Amino acid sequence: MLILSGQGNPTDRYAKNRHNAGFIVLDALHARHNFGPWRSKFESLIAEGTVGGQKVLLVKPQTYYNETGRALSKVLQFYKRPADDVTVFYDEIDLAPGRLRVKRGGGHSGNNGVRSMMAHLGENFRRVRIGIGHPGDKAMVMPHVLSDFTKADLQWFEPLVDAIGSALPFLLDGDDERFQTEVMRLAPAPKHDPKQAARRGDA
Repeated sequence: MLILSGQGNPTDRYAKNRHNAGFIVLDALHARHNFGPWRSKFESLIAEGTVGGQKVLLVKPQTYYNETGRALSKVLQFYKRPADDVTVFYDEIDLAPGRLRVKRGGGHSGNNGVRSMMAHLGENFRRVRIGIGHPGDKAMVMPHVLSDFTKADLQWFEPLVDAIGSALPFLLDGDDERFQTEVMRLAPAPKHDPKQAARRGDA
């Protein structure tokens, strides 16, 4: 069984925040691939399903963003799965809006949710990083990620979420490069303006 987890904060207050990009992706996968109902277990909401013959568990930790590793470690202990079977979807300020990158292992780049995952699981889990751009000022990072996606954001974010759902079988098969390429083919990121990016800080 493969485990797909999202980074985010619980309650409706945060539901449309950029920081909840991972939860939004999981909700879309849940609907698109006909998963079973969400259930509350292991300090998380979990749902089971099958995609392309693969058994998949969706996990939305309800511990708040910075403690997601604690909840996910309980899921792995119960199902007796290694961190290698985990894929985490989350927002990435160091990627331009609409970009998507997949990697396994590495550091946390200051992301406290990933830091928590590494503390509880080690570093060898797969990450799907969803670019939301940098506000250009370190002091503005928290207001940026805890603000809702704007109407302009949704013009690239909604197609990106849909493309992730379409390309999901490649990810589940372990073909990370094909998954990433297919997502970017289906939902090209907005054109990169170097001057604007330099002002925003994500050049």
